[in-house]
Amino acid sequence: MTTQSTTDTAAMGDTSLTAFYRDMNPLERRTFWACFFGWVLDALDFMIYPLVIGTLIAMWQIDRGIAGAAVTVTLLASAFGGWIAGYLSDRLGRVRTLQITIVWFCFFTLLCAFAQNYTQLMIFRALLGLGFGGEWAAGAVLIGETIRAQYRGRAVGSVQSGWALGWGAAVLLQAICFSLLPAEEAWRWMFALGAIPGLAVLFLRRLVPEPEVAVEARAQAVDKPPIWAIFRGDLLKTTILASILCTGAQGGYYAITTWLPTFLRAERGLTVVGSTGYLAMIIIGSFVGYLVGAWLADRLGRRLLFIIFAVGAAAVVLPYTVLPISNEIMWLLGFPLGFFASGYFSGMGAFLTELYPTILRGSGQGFCYNFGRGIGALFPTLVGFLAERLSLAAAIAAFGLTAYALLVIAALLLPETRGKELTAD
Repeated sequence: MTTQSTTDTAAMGDTSLTAFYRDMNPLERRTFWACFFGWVLDALDFMIYPLVIGTLIAMWQIDRGIAGAAVTVTLLASAFGGWIAGYLSDRLGRVRTLQITIVWFCFFTLLCAFAQNYTQLMIFRALLGLGFGGEWAAGAVLIGETIRAQYRGRAVGSVQSGWALGWGAAVLLQAICFSLLPAEEAWRWMFALGAIPGLAVLFLRRLVPEPEVAVEARAQAVDKPPIWAIFRGDLLKTTILASILCTGAQGGYYAITTWLPTFLRAERGLTVVGSTGYLAMIIIGSFVGYLVGAWLADRLGRRLLFIIFAVGAAAVVLPYTVLPISNEIMWLLGFPLGFFASGYFSGMGAFLTELYPTILRGSGQGFCYNFGRGIGALFPTLVGFLAERLSLAAAIAAFGLTAYALLVIAALLLPETRGKELTAD
């Protein structure tokens, strides 16, 4: 089992954000960049669909609830894929599982470009989701086990910032494609181009070896624990609370980001290109939030990070979506919205890594994070259906605030893990 270090190693050494990178050895740096670019690709491929929802609604004459269902199906599939990939990473290894998941979701991203109707697109998105969920499950364990305890929060959190860059790349790709091509063709090119970077990430993965603690743990294991071992004994409570924590984190995030492009265009009257500046402000806030969250994860601890950022996100999402503010004020509020709604994810990977013993780490981390993703997957669909009765803004706010309340409650009930050393036994 993982053991608590008698010394709070998180408090030792240089506490600046960049200290971990300066002190990394070559193996740690290769692992860092491989996982970072994997997360960039994950975000790029996932965020393409929310950016083209408005085009598909108009082109295929589908309502918002049905359009949101494609996001839900993708996330539900990713929940299952993430759990299975976490389990496989405990059996086959972290790196091999990562390679499989990257090839998988890049292939189905490419197929989305050739969908002839909404049903085909939903099927391809569901299959894409299996690999999308698996990539995070194996990658987060890999980086968490490779980086030393005193730097784990900052390193894993900085990897998480790759999501903002991937989201930004998707928005830039949207602006280019929709400026040069008619909407009926632009969305297809977005999916096609989104699959290409996967080849480079796959090459990077080949330069990264399996973490020693994982290799040692598999060698020591006489009997391989079953996939349901995370629901036994003392781990049951941990699994339940960590799953609620991840549900709140991801439910709030997906309720907001899935419908934000449509909200800006449908209820604020902005064009696709005109909304790019608003999304850019949110994405910049997200990137900064990830980095600040990474620093705070080691400085203040994982639990306090979750609570501060969830409360901050709740305080910003209400005026952003509901109050009658000008477009100029909305543009400014985009920075704190992105900052708080994304920053708490910086502590998630390190926290889940430290909650489970090495032999079950992939299974536990994969299940909890992706259970949260699966339940949080319902939020975009529910927002879409509720928006048919209320405004889209009110629906986004209602589900966002509910999710942040779950995040705070679970954080209060789970133990602090900052500074925990990982061992094979």
